[in-house]
Amino acid sequence: MNQTSQPAAENRSSLGTEGTADPAEIAKFTALADTWWALEGPFRPLHKFNPVRVDILRRRLAAHFGRDAAAERPFEGLTLLDVGCGGGLIAEPMARLGFAVTGIDASEKNIGTAANHAQRMRLSIDYRAARPEDVADLAQSFDAVLALEVVEHVADRALFLAAAAKPLKSGGMMALATLNRTMKSLLLAKIGAEYVVRWLPAGTHDWRAFVKPSELAADLDAAGLTATAFTGLSYTPLADVWNESTDLSVNFMAFAVKP
Repeated sequence: MNQTSQPAAENRSSLGTEGTADPAEIAKFTALADTWWALEGPFRPLHKFNPVRVDILRRRLAAHFGRDAAAERPFEGLTLLDVGCGGGLIAEPMARLGFAVTGIDASEKNIGTAANHAQRMRLSIDYRAARPEDVADLAQSFDAVLALEVVEHVADRALFLAAAAKPLKSGGMMALATLNRTMKSLLLAKIGAEYVVRWLPAGTHDWRAFVKPSELAADLDAAGLTATAFTGLSYTPLADVWNESTDLSVNFMAFAVKP
């Protein structure tokens, strides 16, 4: 049975400027908050590769938790924290797959957009304006934690991952998606995407904040997690589609477990 989301105002917390959140990044995405669900808007690339991300998450999480990935709601009874949820582009499909979803974002305007859209879709999602360190201080735990397209925007990646890992249950899985710091990603994901084909607003990314898989694995290890798999996402221009691949040189996803 579908349920409506909690009103955004009930789930907001006051956020300071210290910790994992970068005030400049919060301001950048707050300015775009009204455009999250515009298919041809600034978040068009996320809409384009969301189906393959959801498919990868569904298969990997189902395998980890011993669930049937082909079931309509394979994750019924499990909890999920979506860190840096933005407008809810991943939180909503995860809720439809059966997870009890909590979505957090450092931008209150993003949370308002996400909660309003979920309400229209008649989805029950607990949205809160918060950072992972705020949730880590609460007596809550989650079977899965997602941080997709987030770590390249935070003020302190190691601190962010440590905070995001804290509420993950023992035996739980964290999934991340980010960009590799390579010359190929500089040309394609930064210069090409922002200044040539203009898929993204100029200044969306700082290439220096992109992270190599080896660096991410080391940060996850320091946070008490074990990286178990890395997989790439590759774009085929002629078909205008994204697919899972073995190429980690630009976009990639990482999966880690908490012993």
